[in-house]
Amino acid sequence: MSGETDPPLARSTLDRAAHRRTDPQWLAQAWRRARVLVLDSTREGRALVRTDVTPPALVLRDAVELGSPGESYPLFLGVEPDGVPVFAVDAPLPQLPGTREANLREVGHLLCDRDAGIFTTALALVNWHLGHGWAPRSGHRTEVDEGGWSRVAADGHRVWPRTDPAMIVLVHDGMDGQEGRCLLGNNAGWPRIPGERRFSCLAGYVEPGESAEAAVLREVREEVGVGVERIAYAGSQAWPFPGSLMLGFLAEADPGEPVRVDPTEIAYARWFTRREIGAVLAGRPVDAGDGDRVVLPPPSSIALFLIYRWLDGHY
Repeated sequence: MSGETDPPLARSTLDRAAHRRTDPQWLAQAWRRARVLVLDSTREGRALVRTDVTPPALVLRDAVELGSPGESYPLFLGVEPDGVPVFAVDAPLPQLPGTREANLREVGHLLCDRDAGIFTTALALVNWHLGHGWAPRSGHRTEVDEGGWSRVAADGHRVWPRTDPAMIVLVHDGMDGQEGRCLLGNNAGWPRIPGERRFSCLAGYVEPGESAEAAVLREVREEVGVGVERIAYAGSQAWPFPGSLMLGFLAEADPGEPVRVDPTEIAYARWFTRREIGAVLAGRPVDAGDGDRVVLPPPSSIALFLIYRWLDGHY
């Protein structure tokens, strides 16, 4: 991932063709010639990927082969550069030779730009629909409309997909070289794996009436008791687990300032040198401070993208 200019789930080649979402006739015709991603929300939003190619590739089915979508309302994702429409359906995964099930966390960083964009958008839409079967204003049942990009109740009240903005920040000391340091935390809610302790960037939701930069200041202060400055935006990506938009930042802090964790949020936090982070990424063991081995965020996360940016001196 070193040298990547975009976060791993911030890639796509689809034309979303939003003007087609309100054209039922076009959508019906498009379905008959579409490529379709089947993902199963009952299995963590897993989809099929091919096992005979490297890197892995999403399995998209021909709509003609699938036939009627049945109870799974087709979600219109967009149009490919070759003009073929792409849809997604939430349904049980078929058993196909030469394929395996995978979730976005596992393979998102390995997929090509086209497949990463399709999988990310499909999962975000499916997760939104799962949580919006009822109108928040009236309590009436809602039905899917506009190619999957809205839901409407019998009284006409309509809701559209929303994402929850969240900030994530790599806090560092501003120093170059192998002894430059970054501050990472172990979230109190993460499950413990014997012999391992996962560390990641600090993160939190942007609150109503708050800017993303203000959320960086507040969350870092709340979680580890440290003040930051020189906040720099680094990029964003969707994180559809179930529906966040992660706004990535880097920010400086004084490593001499005491780290005081909020135990309801952070179980443990500490400063790491570039030498230590480089060792972890190279597969060498680094002590978390209690005998456990340090583990870093998964490759599909923007957290690891930010760590690499800092490691490479881009901050």
